[in-house]
Amino acid sequence: MHNIITRSTKPYICIKLILEEMPNHKEPSKALVAIAFAAVYILWGSTYVGIALAIKTIPPFLMAGSRFFLAGFILYIWCLLTGGKTPDKISFVKSTVAGTLMLYGGTTALIWGEQYIPSGLAAVIVASVPFWFVLLDKRNWKHNFSDKFTILGLLVGFGGIILLFNGKASFNLHHKAQLIAVAVVLIGGFLWAAGSLYSKYSGAKGSTIMLASIQMMAAGLAGIITSCITGEASHFVWSNVSMSSIYAVLYLITFGSLIGYIAYIWLLKVRPPAIVGTYAYVNPVVAMILGLLLNNEMIGGTQVAALIIILSGVLLVNLSKYTKT
Repeated sequence: MHNIITRSTKPYICIKLILEEMPNHKEPSKALVAIAFAAVYILWGSTYVGIALAIKTIPPFLMAGSRFFLAGFILYIWCLLTGGKTPDKISFVKSTVAGTLMLYGGTTALIWGEQYIPSGLAAVIVASVPFWFVLLDKRNWKHNFSDKFTILGLLVGFGGIILLFNGKASFNLHHKAQLIAVAVVLIGGFLWAAGSLYSKYSGAKGSTIMLASIQMMAAGLAGIITSCITGEASHFVWSNVSMSSIYAVLYLITFGSLIGYIAYIWLLKVRPPAIVGTYAYVNPVVAMILGLLLNNEMIGGTQVAALIIILSGVLLVNLSKYTKT
C-alpha cells in the first residue's frame, strides 16, 4: 500500500481537471468524464484492500470517522483559502444528510463489515448498488420499468445476490457475525444509493468541492461519535497501530476520499445516477485481484460465479443507455 501511495501521482490529474472545469456550466469534455470514471472505477476498487489493511490495527468506526473528517476538513480549509464560501443553512443541512447516508450509512457499513468478510466478497455485495439506483430513482421509473432489459437485469442481478447467501460455505460464512456483516454491507449499499440520489436532487447550493467537504465532515463526526458510544475510542491504543494501517489510512484519505469521492460527486452532477453507479461493476474485479495479490485472500468458484451473474444483471439494466451513447 505504501508503494501505491508513493508511486501513484497521475490520479491528481483527475482532481486538478475537475477543479478547473467546475466553475464552467458547459458540457464537460468526454476526456474529463473518462478520467473521473477511471478514478472511481480503479481507485475505489483498491480501497477495499486499503480498508482491510487499515482495520487490522485500527477499530472500524474510529478509522472511518477519522478518515472522513480529516479529508473533509482538509478540503473545507482549502475551499476557504481559495475564496470558497460556506453554503447557506439549508444547503448545509442537505449536505449533512447526504454525507451521513452515503459515507456513514454506506461506506462505514462496508468498513465495519470487512472485519468479518473478505474485501473481495464485500466488493461483490456492493455490486448490487446499481440496482438500488434503478429502484430508488423515482424520477426515472417510467423509463426504467418500461425497459424489458432493466427488468431482466434486476432479476438476474438479485439472483446473483441470492447465490452469495446460498453459497456462503464457499466463503466460510458459518459464523453468525459473518452473515450479519453480509446483510450490513448490503443495507449499506442501499443507503449509499439513497444518499447519492438525495445529493443529486436535493438542490443544495454551493460548489461541488465545498458540499463534498461538508458531507465528509458530517460522516466523520458520526463515525467518531459511534466509536465513542461503542467503546472503541476508549480501548484504542496508538502504540498498537501498525505502519501498514497508517499507510492504508493515508491512501484512503488521499485517493479514496479527496480524489475518488470528489470525482464521484461531480459525476453525479453531469451524468445519470444509474450510469455513475456502474463503478460497482469494476470495483469487485479490482478488489478481488488486489485482495489476492496483497492480502492473500482466496477467490472461490461461487464468488466468481456470483460476480459474473451480478455483472450480467447490471449490464442488462444499462443496456439501453449504452446503445444510445
